[in-house]
Amino acid sequence: MRGLRVLRAEWTKFRTVRGWVLGAFGATLASVLFLLVGTASTNQSSNRHTQDAVALPVGPGGEAVNDSFFFLHEALTGDGSITVSVTALTGVLAREPGRTSPGTTPWAKTGILVKQSLDQGSQYAAMMVTGAHGVRMQDNFTHDRAGLPGRPSATSPHWLRLVRAGSTVTGYDSADGAHWTERGSTRLAGLPATVQVGLFTASPAAVQTSGSRGGTSPAVATGTFGQVALGGSWARGSRPDRWRGVQVGGDAGTSGSYAENTSGAYARTRSGFSVTGAGDIAPVVGGPSLGPAYTIENFLVGTFAALIVLTVVAVQFVTAEYRRGLIGTTLAAAPGRGRLLAAKAAVVVTVAFTVGVVAAAISIPLGRQRAHATHFLVFTVPRAVELRAVLGTGLLLAATAACSLALGAVLRRSATAITVVVVTTVLPYLLAVSGVLPASVAQWLLRLTPAAGFAVQQTLPRYAHVLTVYTPSSGYFPLSPWGGYAVLGGWTVLALVAATLLLRRRDV
Repeated sequence: MRGLRVLRAEWTKFRTVRGWVLGAFGATLASVLFLLVGTASTNQSSNRHTQDAVALPVGPGGEAVNDSFFFLHEALTGDGSITVSVTALTGVLAREPGRTSPGTTPWAKTGILVKQSLDQGSQYAAMMVTGAHGVRMQDNFTHDRAGLPGRPSATSPHWLRLVRAGSTVTGYDSADGAHWTERGSTRLAGLPATVQVGLFTASPAAVQTSGSRGGTSPAVATGTFGQVALGGSWARGSRPDRWRGVQVGGDAGTSGSYAENTSGAYARTRSGFSVTGAGDIAPVVGGPSLGPAYTIENFLVGTFAALIVLTVVAVQFVTAEYRRGLIGTTLAAAPGRGRLLAAKAAVVVTVAFTVGVVAAAISIPLGRQRAHATHFLVFTVPRAVELRAVLGTGLLLAATAACSLALGAVLRRSATAITVVVVTTVLPYLLAVSGVLPASVAQWLLRLTPAAGFAVQQTLPRYAHVLTVYTPSSGYFPLSPWGGYAVLGGWTVLALVAATLLLRRRDV
């Protein structure tokens, strides 16, 4: 009961000081205003590049995806299998306009595909040969399994097979066409009786990972296949005159900006087929390959402004009593000094969490509206990820407010405590994401300082089978969302422990 009385007294104290209440409202307003100013400047500088932008396709899991490739296919009904040998994967890289050189990107891919429909984002399973990662089985954009190593050749082809049984598709590979190894099995829920089956080729852009932001160069790949063998009901239902070549989807920023790289082709050869294509079948990630687009993180860019305002409020919530000589009266009314600090922390944590959640809940739909109005792409994420970013913003501000309060109790001076929070939390974050620091330095700052807590807002996925520049300036934190938040939480706990010990030992 005594603890509740102390908590009620501290809450009454907070809400009766107009400056602190206005500070909480001001933090929300600062976050939203910073978003409006930031998106307005970005729109003005990039508007001429994005007038024709359209929504990114959405995969089965709710994530934004690339679904752009050349497909030589046929609509087949029922259960069956498709088997083919791949004898080569070659490509062309555009070093600059008008200059090309032979080569393939590491995740150029060619192989066989079972796809729900030709609609972008529809379910699929594929067995493929890649530019530098051997044979892979991939399905529904986010799942990737390794198969045979190395690249195929005319004398050493890689054999691929997909078998459909109801809604389950199983992938196999072989080095000789006789001995097969199962590489994985996936269930494509709701797969219709009739699916699209055939050969495909895609080639994402070549990504230069040097520097903090990197860049991309257009790329095209060509797969060379032997004769296609169909089994089961597919063999009975297939007709050679029904096989058609089609470009699925647009480029989605994955192959570069040259128009000739956004559409593929196929040709019959003496031994089978050759299929040329660009684009990618993979989840969309950040970095240079995404191009001009907004992410959820962009809509939460004003969080640091709210954090600064709340830091001032949290610090003054304790230092004002020292400055005015009221701390003795407060301690007399609440004999447990640790209990008093806990009550103050509970108040600022609740206020900061509420501010963060409200600011994020306003900023995300507002940012989407502004992006759509100016024809910017918007990076789609699953609802659970977006909810984590919203709640994470509240948790980020709550932990920082508690840390600020503790530093105020330790240092007893508002200016000093506020400066410490800004230098250890806000400044490392801004330096890291702005790209002014080398990527390695930025990553260490976001591992060791309280700025690591900003990782809880990250929604950009990191996939081993998608090559991009995974650096802070491209939107990627070196720690996972909750790993980064744990670092901030550790610093907050240390600050609160230090404040409790000093408050108990020092005279008023």
